Amino acid sequence: MSIKLKQFLQDSEAKAFDLEHRRKIRFNIGKYNVAVKNGLNQYADHELARARASYIKTNVINNLDKYLNEFERNFTQRGGKVIWAQNKDEALREIGQIMQRRRVKTVVKSKSMTTEEIHLNEYLGKHGIDTVETDLGEYIVQLADQRPYHIVTPAMHMSKKDIAELFVKKLRIRPTDDAQELVLTARMLLRDKYTSAEVGITGGNFLISDIGGVALTENEGNGRLSTTFPKTHIAIVGIEKVIPSLNDLDLFWPLLATSGTGQNVTVYNTIFTGPRQPQEKDGPDEMYVILLDNGRTDLLALPEKREALNCIRCGACLNVCPVYKNIGGHTYETTYSGPIGSVISPHYEGMADNKHLSYASSLCGACTSVCPVKINLHSLLLLNRQQSVAEGHVDKQEKMAFRVWETAMKHKSWVNLVPTGLKNYGLRLILKDTWSKKREPLTVPSKTFKDLWKEHQQK
Repeated sequence: MSIKLKQFLQDSEAKAFDLEHRRKIRFNIGKYNVAVKNGLNQYADHELARARASYIKTNVINNLDKYLNEFERNFTQRGGKVIWAQNKDEALREIGQIMQRRRVKTVVKSKSMTTEEIHLNEYLGKHGIDTVETDLGEYIVQLADQRPYHIVTPAMHMSKKDIAELFVKKLRIRPTDDAQELVLTARMLLRDKYTSAEVGITGGNFLISDIGGVALTENEGNGRLSTTFPKTHIAIVGIEKVIPSLNDLDLFWPLLATSGTGQNVTVYNTIFTGPRQPQEKDGPDEMYVILLDNGRTDLLALPEKREALNCIRCGACLNVCPVYKNIGGHTYETTYSGPIGSVISPHYEGMADNKHLSYASSLCGACTSVCPVKINLHSLLLLNRQQSVAEGHVDKQEKMAFRVWETAMKHKSWVNLVPTGLKNYGLRLILKDTWSKKREPLTVPSKTFKDLWKEHQQK
């Protein structure tokens, strides 16, 4: 059993029986469910929208090289610079060189899962650069020295009381239970950071191929502030985020908003097409887009699994997943949690250390049913399991157990010779630390199926 699997099992058990954690998550996801149900009313035919989005993304992923080259060509024509990063080390090295050239001391950062994926904050901290998360949820978890709990709502696991106590401890404010006062406190502290930072870093929800644009969607305005004042803007975006045309945002922005937060469309939607042009009054003097691979082309090389790259990071599959709702986001110990994280993390971070995530699912299919781009998530989880076995990532005990089971199934007459009491003793012994730990022990009936069949035939 790997160290990560051991930790996962320990953390899962602790969180699953933590009633306070369960209360917070169910409360927050409950509010999400209501909002999404209302948001879906904007669609005359939501299934048709999903089908169109799925078709467009699938076509892009199958022709990814074409669309990425088109994006680069159009983006660089307006003075932007594109950096191709094969893995996180390359991405960090390129970012480090930009920071060194600009003699950067402070960075403001809009919400971005790709920066979490490459552990950017940790890297910049080691080089003496102060990095400030400007999204409120990200700012909260940064203060708490935690990773984001959720793809869309990083502090979903924290109550208003938790956040108030954190602000009292870290920011030395007076105790309050007024949510608006807490928000205003964070806003006041962040305002000065925007104007003093030399570099602003964002992710990107979509790369628009035909205009060479990076589309960013958010609700707080922090994305715009992080890119308006600093002289340098770096956008770190996964290569799978491409869409063909500006017109496609008419489909994808509302789908992302409704699935992510229940809104018809998010409050701030911005398209960056390069650095500030001569006739423009604000914006950065230089803009870089780092196109991050980091395992994505390995997934692209698997035709039966590449649809996972269609994901638009709405978080809907997390909110509906019964496993996620019980064990929480931090238990996964990966950047991307929930069903989509369980599908892609073994490919991004290694199958050997992360194959257990694909088993952390009931395979109920709820994730597939809510995905706005119709990714067949529960089937991909099964394919990951198949791959992990084919690659030999199986414990010796598990191999032995299946050999014993196979022998027993092929020689039922041998099994029938074993007394019932001895079978039950064996089951209790084998399952005491697994099945029987939280369930009633399994017992074998006193009569075998063969005995029952004989009695039936005699009647």
